[in-house]
Amino acid sequence: MTRPATTRSASSRIDAAFARARAEHRAVLVTYVMAGDPDPETSLSVLKALPAAGADILEFGLPFTDPMADGPAIQAAGLRALKAGQGVAGTLDLVRRFRAENGVTPVVLMGYYNPIHTYGVARFLDDALAAGVDGLIVVDLPPEEDDELCLPALDKGIAFIRLATPTTDERRLPAVLANTAGFVYYVSITGITGTATPDFGAVADAVARIRRHTDLPVVVGFGVRTGTHAAAIAKGADGVVVGSALVDALVRSLDGEGRAQAGSVMAVEGLVRELAAGVRAAAREPAA
Repeated sequence: MTRPATTRSASSRIDAAFARARAEHRAVLVTYVMAGDPDPETSLSVLKALPAAGADILEFGLPFTDPMADGPAIQAAGLRALKAGQGVAGTLDLVRRFRAENGVTPVVLMGYYNPIHTYGVARFLDDALAAGVDGLIVVDLPPEEDDELCLPALDKGIAFIRLATPTTDERRLPAVLANTAGFVYYVSITGITGTATPDFGAVADAVARIRRHTDLPVVVGFGVRTGTHAAAIAKGADGVVVGSALVDALVRSLDGEGRAQAGSVMAVEGLVRELAAGVRAAAREPAA
């Protein structure tokens, strides 16, 4: 079943973020951190610091015990968060607290369906909308299962953001895009997060191919770790996603017991500034 995406106040923050970037002739920077890693208060402090450091859209990970698409860094982050007691309700509370100070920057929850299903889909969507969530990326729900979460989310005005991969061919792509809203997330490598560097030429070709099928912005993630990587992707895509590198930066700042220290937020913030500089260095000339 295909249903047009709604455009209510929540998902319009995503549209506005891309509009601001287009006005500056550049790509957006999308940053991922895990909710509750290494503890809820530190993760909230990181989330609050990201926009000022240059992040345009925030992805907030929902901790899960079996994250099949995630590499070692994000798997470990999820386990730290779960050990700290982070769950769906706590994650929505962190978004709510973030929204008390920031009503502009989009927040997208990224994770897996099991915790949402356990929480209850209707309850989750109501609470997510009330908290200020703009979009969802649910890795393990294919288009054939859109009735489960995608279409109910769109009915609430929450963007459902779909992943396209190097193995998504021309026959599969229309199904992937049918109910996608907000943006299309192109996975730049075949495999899990944070384990390889993308082929930037191949990524540019893939983005061009996807654009022939949709007017939605196309952002690229998996394997982007440095400002140089971000600049290379930003030359041809509408956005760049960075996750594992930020999680690693946070981990390196922790003490021997895995606890946050005074410089933990700054460690993530510093890398985001580098990535944002790379994105802005690749700013495109205005169309004639």
